[in-house]
Amino acid sequence: MSEKIKIYHNPRCRKSREVFHLLTEKSIDFDTVLYLNQPPSKDTVSWLFNTYLGNPEDLIRKNETLWKENFKGKSMTKEAIIESVTKHPILLERPLLVTEDSVILGRPLENISSFLQRNTY
Repeated sequence: MSEKIKIYHNPRCRKSREVFHLLTEKSIDFDTVLYLNQPPSKDTVSWLFNTYLGNPEDLIRKNETLWKENFKGKSMTKEAIIESVTKHPILLERPLLVTEDSVILGRPLENISSFLQRNTY
């Protein structure tokens, strides 16, 4: 039995919809986290950043106007980035595929496909 998957999803985002549809097409049981409607707690954001195996900056939407106007070019600690994402969840990159012990960025879509091939879903 495989563990439950969560997708941090924004239905207005094309890439997020692609991952959502991929999981649905493969009949994978998953929970949807509409993180803009129900922002994650600081503990959750911290867990996402600390569990993600790649560069934590990958989890930031650097093209968001909010990021460009307030944070771009500033030297920020991981804690400061986590605090910023907690206050402004729009800054969290999407889609994220989350399991008990992993966080996978769904950009490019091949990241999700590779994860699914390595696991039994």
